[in-house]
Amino acid sequence: MNDRMRPRPTSDSYAETTHMVLPNDANTMGNLFGGQLLKWLDMSCAISAHRHCKRVVVTAAVNNVSFDRPIKLGDFVTIKAHVSRVFHTSMEVWADVWVEDQMTGDKIKCNSAIYTFVALDQAGHAIAVPPIEPITDEEKGRYEGALRRRQLRLILAGKMKASEATELKALFS
Repeated sequence: MNDRMRPRPTSDSYAETTHMVLPNDANTMGNLFGGQLLKWLDMSCAISAHRHCKRVVVTAAVNNVSFDRPIKLGDFVTIKAHVSRVFHTSMEVWADVWVEDQMTGDKIKCNSAIYTFVALDQAGHAIAVPPIEPITDEEKGRYEGALRRRQLRLILAGKMKASEATELKALFS
């Protein structure tokens, strides 16, 4: 196995970005536009995917985004992303969104997202990427759930039959 394809620890893909919600980022209620958060998430997740495979990456899917708590004008928003699993040429990237209380410094998790990226070669074709090696319990949990999330996404997109899904078979048998 060449060095380029050796499994890499999840920590190699960690990406953390921080933004301040400015007036142009907020709606008339003083809350961050969902689209702006999606843009920030896409960029952070792309950095994470690139760190993992050292290749050009493109967004293949936005699998899940939860808007659990509004983010207000003036808030500091930190996005922490990492590759949670690799599927040959695609990578699931998990991101957690944190808001910092400017008075206390406390950070509150307010949103999360799961993106899928595909690595490309110089000609723009999908290329194999190295596997991920989860270390922490959280990384291992996200890694284990990624196969089911991928299969469900493919079933909903009409690219896979439910009967073909390995772990879903047991649920429906």
